[in-house]
Amino acid sequence: MIDRRQWLAGTAAGLLAPSFAFAQSDAAKGPVRIVVPYPPGGPTDLMARLLQPQLQRRLGTTVIVDNRGGAGGNLGSAYVARQAPADGLTLLLAASGPMAVNAALYKSMPFNAQDDLLPVVQLSAFPLVLEVHPSVKARTLKEFIAYAGSQKAPLNFASAGSGTPQHLAGELFAREAKVPLTHVPYRGAGPALNDVLGGQVPLMFDILASSLQHLQAGKLMPIAVTSATRSPALPQVPTMAEAGLPGFEVTAWHGIAVRSGTPAATVQRLNATFLDIFADPAFRKSWEALGTPVVAGTPEAFGQLIRSETARLGRIVRETGATAD
Repeated sequence: MIDRRQWLAGTAAGLLAPSFAFAQSDAAKGPVRIVVPYPPGGPTDLMARLLQPQLQRRLGTTVIVDNRGGAGGNLGSAYVARQAPADGLTLLLAASGPMAVNAALYKSMPFNAQDDLLPVVQLSAFPLVLEVHPSVKARTLKEFIAYAGSQKAPLNFASAGSGTPQHLAGELFAREAKVPLTHVPYRGAGPALNDVLGGQVPLMFDILASSLQHLQAGKLMPIAVTSATRSPALPQVPTMAEAGLPGFEVTAWHGIAVRSGTPAATVQRLNATFLDIFADPAFRKSWEALGTPVVAGTPEAFGQLIRSETARLGRIVRETGATAD
């Protein structure tokens, strides 16, 4: 049986020539721009900056990371979907919030993720971690639920913004654990994390990539992870299901998308370029150190993920009554 690593290497090798043909044709028209729909400092931004030199080397042109945060990722995503040329030179680092959640959360959307964008490749599947400031007197899920329930007012929880996986995980947790929580949205994961580190907000569900160093340093306390299995990066931390909330699962996924109308051949060449990046053992190691497995595959596989997650996450939004604050 061929494993994912062999498949990535074989597929990338088979498509390598058209990948570098992209560098000689499309990329020669100008620089490549990776639009990150969140401010600097969060996991989405971190991924873009890891990919930047890899793309630059393979495409033979300047690659720019362009942070366009706001409206839960809608502003940057809409820029690529509605304003950027459909030439494959403007790439959206697509996140699960604006791609699959926000259509159910916002009354009006500035773009349609499935009509206005074309999937290129999935990049990540991050677990989230329920983490608290050390001043919170709880170290297990059972203790935290009891602590939150004993407070005179609902505890605040920070998120990277309305519609983000962090927001959805908090709303789902409040419902499933029957714990009153108040959502405090920020303009990105970085500012939210800073306030939890400072103790201004006692807790958040965060993507493991951005919080791992603080958890390892003891600046934040992990309670449980939201994936179906434990994270290799935090093997001592139980899953939500193990800790007492069976069936609780929220992951944050990302990928690359381009504007609809981009030629199919360009999409395939871009996909081949990313497969070549992820076939590099050294890069794979640095990527997996973020806390996500390598999940690179076909444009069709990423498109199927977007469709299935739009249905599943939209259902969670409706069931929890989550709103865009």
